[in-house]
Amino acid sequence: MSSAPQADVDTVVLIHGLWMTTHSWERWVDRYSARGLRVLTPAWPGMDASVQQLRDDPTPIANQRVADIVDHYEGIIRGLPRPPIIMGHSFGGLFTQLLVDRGLGAAAVGIHPAQIKGVLKLPLSTLRSSFSILRSPANRHKAVPFTQDDFHYAFGNTMSRADSDRAWQRYAVPGAGHLLFEAAFANLDPRASTEVDTRRDDRAPLLLIAGGADHVVPPGVVRSNAALYTKSRALTAYHEFPGRSHFTVGQDGWEEVADYALNWALEAAAIPRKETIASENPRR
Repeated sequence: MSSAPQADVDTVVLIHGLWMTTHSWERWVDRYSARGLRVLTPAWPGMDASVQQLRDDPTPIANQRVADIVDHYEGIIRGLPRPPIIMGHSFGGLFTQLLVDRGLGAAAVGIHPAQIKGVLKLPLSTLRSSFSILRSPANRHKAVPFTQDDFHYAFGNTMSRADSDRAWQRYAVPGAGHLLFEAAFANLDPRASTEVDTRRDDRAPLLLIAGGADHVVPPGVVRSNAALYTKSRALTAYHEFPGRSHFTVGQDGWEEVADYALNWALEAAAIPRKETIASENPRR
């Protein structure tokens, strides 16, 4: 692997997803730090706590809102001396796109990203993965427990049950009902917080990564998300890893995903911004 960052990029900001904490990035932090990068893993507002603490008192999770979280990360990123690479997993991938839409980042990667407004079809596996929350409107203002059974179907479906349960014990926390309702019903909301200006040309290069065995955000959802950027001339790319579950950041083989994401982002960030704008169709 390359031992140093390229161009002027020296920082990576990693954003965790729903049902996870910043602890889910633990292996990525070590791997990226070994390449000479500063790696930041700020938690969602109020969620800078251990998995067990958030299970015991999930109040900070219940209070989450999309706009508040994105504002939180915007403040962190604008406080950095130079634009970082922004990477997010799951809902973190949705937040990554919203941050790029605000003009932030040198390059960005959404890893199995939750859908932005405009993705119209959600497969049954996505709905089943979210059923523990979406089954009741009363869950909109709650932090809903994520059981071992929930985790095994949604995140650990390519893992043995024993390995899935161990991952659940180490990483999983209740899910923020309000966030899931915001995303699930965004296409019915004229002021949806998950709306992105997918036509803008003056944004950072963006890579969206999908996993072939993901139950939460199957490849079709990520492809539909990527297709929304067709009218933008800014650099947009899509890549799919066969057989990867939603727990791609922690399951065996995570190194391949981590390296691909970082190498793409470093190369894209090193290209002068005007050269990442296609003269005709955007590069895909």
